[in-house]
Amino acid sequence: MAKDKNQKTNAMRILDKNKISYKVNYYECDEFIDGVHIADMLSQPHESSFKTLVTKGKSGEYFVFVIPIEKELSLKAAAKAVGEKSIEMVHVKDIRAVTGYIRGGCTSIGMKKQFSTVIDSSALSFDEIIISGGALGTQIILNPNDLIKVTRATAREITI
Repeated sequence: MAKDKNQKTNAMRILDKNKISYKVNYYECDEFIDGVHIADMLSQPHESSFKTLVTKGKSGEYFVFVIPIEKELSLKAAAKAVGEKSIEMVHVKDIRAVTGYIRGGCTSIGMKKQFSTVIDSSALSFDEIIISGGALGTQIILNPNDLIKVTRATAREITI
């Protein structure tokens, strides 16, 4: 059973394929509350721990934003960053259908489709950031520039 839990996720396979160095952290997760709860549980710094948010623009296109776990997405700044008039958060019940991932296991790497991705520019001040690994109980730790490279993201100030 433990062997299955520690299997490589799609995100990890994509990083391997692109020869991007990363570390994996597996942890027990019976119930996902939020990223702050997980960081506290694992004694990890909040500043370098990031969450992935999925939005839908007025145009009908989906956009992905990677921001620090303690911050909120500025919908106005985010919409401007992707050239939309406005954006709104995708409802939790729709995340799997849009991305292929579940809440708490959603990462910008390896979604069903490569959506336009923006990473909060604060990520660039760290050598490594912590993101979801693509499954509950899995984290990927990598250089933010590598995340930008593999997701073809841009870095912008997008938080409140």
